[in-house]
Amino acid sequence: MYFFLGNLSFCDICYSTVFAPKMLVNFLTKHKSSTFSGCVLQSFSFAVYVTTEGILLSMMAYDRYVAIANPLLYTVIMTQRVCIQMVLASYLGGLINSLTHTIGLLKLDFCGPNIVNNYFCDVPPLLRLSCSDTRINEMLLLIFSGLIAMFTFIVIMVSYVRIIIAIQRIHSAGGSFKAFSTCASHLATVTLFYGSVTFSYIQPSAQYSLEQEKVSAVFYTLVIPMLNPLIYSLRNKDVKDAAKRSLWWNRNPT
Repeated sequence: MYFFLGNLSFCDICYSTVFAPKMLVNFLTKHKSSTFSGCVLQSFSFAVYVTTEGILLSMMAYDRYVAIANPLLYTVIMTQRVCIQMVLASYLGGLINSLTHTIGLLKLDFCGPNIVNNYFCDVPPLLRLSCSDTRINEMLLLIFSGLIAMFTFIVIMVSYVRIIIAIQRIHSAGGSFKAFSTCASHLATVTLFYGSVTFSYIQPSAQYSLEQEKVSAVFYTLVIPMLNPLIYSLRNKDVKDAAKRSLWWNRNPT
């Protein structure tokens, strides 16, 4: 669990760092500009980490299922090698998705005025600026986003259906609550992340609104990375016990 949480935190830090420093600089300057290469690089990096986080959340759902449904076999099933392979698969999926959209962007013509209607360079706003035919890019965006969302949604749903079945077999009320409480943090993160990302990317271009996308982008670029540490920390007994020990030590250093 902590291995996956570490990688989740790493993704949160990376895809927030991709745009947050530039955004802060733009707040302090009148002339807000970016080079084309810098904008494409920002779009590429952001797509890598946000896709990786989405896939990683589905891997964490499977990890919770194994921990609850097969606790005695957990260390046999979720070996260190398997966990590393799952994380690497998440990064590979993010890289493939990002490369596809970035290569598509590089093939487009931008005639100007190139004013990005967003606070960072994302694929949908950049497609709106192009004077080329972007129907293929929009189709690829919808297909890849839909496939990734469908795959991760199925993994998460199947995992939680199996978790619910496993919890119903636990006769102790305290045991059932403890088993389900281990999934509460993950469920909260999944709901926030997939709700905002799905609203941004999985919709027909005719119904797409840049203003609505900017609002939803705030959640998955600013709010969720900020909330994830709080969600997992407040729901994690080990973290709370460590915080209590730290407070006690500060009050009683000797």
